[in-house]
Amino acid sequence: MAGSPDRIYADPSVERLFTGATVITFVRTVITLAIAVWAAYDHSLTLIVVGLVTYWVGDSIDGEWARWRDCETRMGAVVDMMCDRLSCGALYVGLVWLQPGGWISDEPMKWIGIPIAIYLFEFMVIDMYLSLAFLAWPIRSPNYFHVIDRRIYLWNWSRIGKAANSGAFAVILLVSGWVWLGTLIAIGLLVLKCVSLGWLLRLGLPVPTREASPEGASAA
Repeated sequence: MAGSPDRIYADPSVERLFTGATVITFVRTVITLAIAVWAAYDHSLTLIVVGLVTYWVGDSIDGEWARWRDCETRMGAVVDMMCDRLSCGALYVGLVWLQPGGWISDEPMKWIGIPIAIYLFEFMVIDMYLSLAFLAWPIRSPNYFHVIDRRIYLWNWSRIGKAANSGAFAVILLVSGWVWLGTLIAIGLLVLKCVSLGWLLRLGLPVPTREASPEGASAA
């Protein structure tokens, strides 16, 4: 069952790097990066959008596969986080690079680098720290952080939280073409992550005892 302790808490006996979910993660990341390179080669904004969709769909599939097949692992969660940021960074940097007019013309999107820089800082630095914090507790992934702090979980890793934190920014920015709106959304997400970080720091990260370390175990 999805909410059972067996599903929520980590099991060292099942921890491994290669599962069906991590294979999907690696494959969708390679495909996304290939599309990003292709977009740069062809100077195609359309391919950047295709890459973003591939990244979002692939990220949903690997997570659902892990839950359907009960192969969620802490290793897989960390791999997923790293691949998300690699894919996201390649595509958003490509979006700045390929945007017609760049930084010096009168095109409406000429300052697109500003909201993207804010978003990438929020996603690749602060959100990465928040996401890795789950490793301080014996849970399988941030998807189960509600057993640690429900407020942080709802803002960041619930289905609505994930959608708002990832897809909303790009969709609104690309559909509207309004850099000022994209900047406001990026700043809003940054504030949300900083508030979540404050909650996490007040919660405190548990520190393993020396007895729990490999050195302590061998000495015992």
